[in-house]
Amino acid sequence: MTAEAVRAAVSAVRDPELRQPLGDLDMVREIELADGRARVGIALTIVGCPAADRIERDVRSAALSVPGVAAVDVVVGVMTPDERAALTTRLRGDRGARENPFGPDSLTRVVAITSGKGGVGKSTLTANLAVALARRGLAVGLIDADVHGFSIPGLLGLVGDDGLPPQPTRIDGLMLPPIAHEVRTISIGMFLPRDAAAPGAVAWRGPMLHRTVSQFLTDVYFGDIDVLLIDMPPGTGDVAISVGQLLPHADVVVVTTPQSAAADVAVRSGLVARQTGQRVVGVVENMAAMSLPDGTTLDLFGAGGGAAVAAALSSDADVPLLGSVPLSPTLRGDADAGRPVVVAHPDDPAARAIVDIADAIARDGRGLSGRPLPLHVR
Repeated sequence: MTAEAVRAAVSAVRDPELRQPLGDLDMVREIELADGRARVGIALTIVGCPAADRIERDVRSAALSVPGVAAVDVVVGVMTPDERAALTTRLRGDRGARENPFGPDSLTRVVAITSGKGGVGKSTLTANLAVALARRGLAVGLIDADVHGFSIPGLLGLVGDDGLPPQPTRIDGLMLPPIAHEVRTISIGMFLPRDAAAPGAVAWRGPMLHRTVSQFLTDVYFGDIDVLLIDMPPGTGDVAISVGQLLPHADVVVVTTPQSAAADVAVRSGLVARQTGQRVVGVVENMAAMSLPDGTTLDLFGAGGGAAVAAALSSDADVPLLGSVPLSPTLRGDADAGRPVVVAHPDDPAARAIVDIADAIARDGRGLSGRPLPLHVR
């Protein structure tokens, strides 16, 4: 039993927000060992770090796992301004403070989930797709870009006892997105007045909307993620144009309901995405026919809209219908309760359809051919 063994165990503890070992983050301080009692020093990133209690518990548990250690005293401190600055520089890597990390050479696949009109269940679908992809073992980030109609925090259960979503931890110029179901999530709802009775509304026009989307991309530290989903607002307005400008290489999934009125409008969102250079990779039909207990089906919103949108968008390149998600009271109830249906009721027909769609999206990932890998010689 040595102090170095304790240091190795503690250094392997992962920061729950940054998702990196404490040793790699230079958060481990002095280690002393005497008569089976270890004294372990750690430095948190900021005063009032929301993950402080969990980090302290994990550090104590790691130290106690070392043979011969019977008791642990954890001494908690805070990084100095210079140490925080060095940490944020290291986290950003080669990119500058205002540089978008999801450029064309990024290894992260960006998928924007869009729709022609509101009320088609796009956000509920996006939240569940994000969780389904995370459950496949992928590292997933999610941006709630539906600034005026944000709903992602509630759908993921990212709310506290006060009914409000958590605020991101800030380390100098970086924001750490809250995590639910292993999905790293950011939403404008996390920055509005902290009043559950009147949480505020966003009444912004183009420049402010563009700035918000840009800041979500540059100032939020998602880390090394495999997929970044973007819950787009319905239609082809300012945010759609901004995302097209900032992420012209993104893939796009168009969501529609079966009815022709929704399908006709959904085609437009795909066409606008294509005009900005984005690739439409598929269509999802939501609120499709559901099976009733007596064996019959209920086509509440008609049929065929998803296939019609896919066909209309296939003039330049094949756009598949990725799947149809049936109407589901269980999906609706879970969404209202902040529970992704793919977790709460994985055997529900809607949940199974969403998982199949997530699998189809994951299989259609971008290849690495022709793109530089971020390799550095140390």
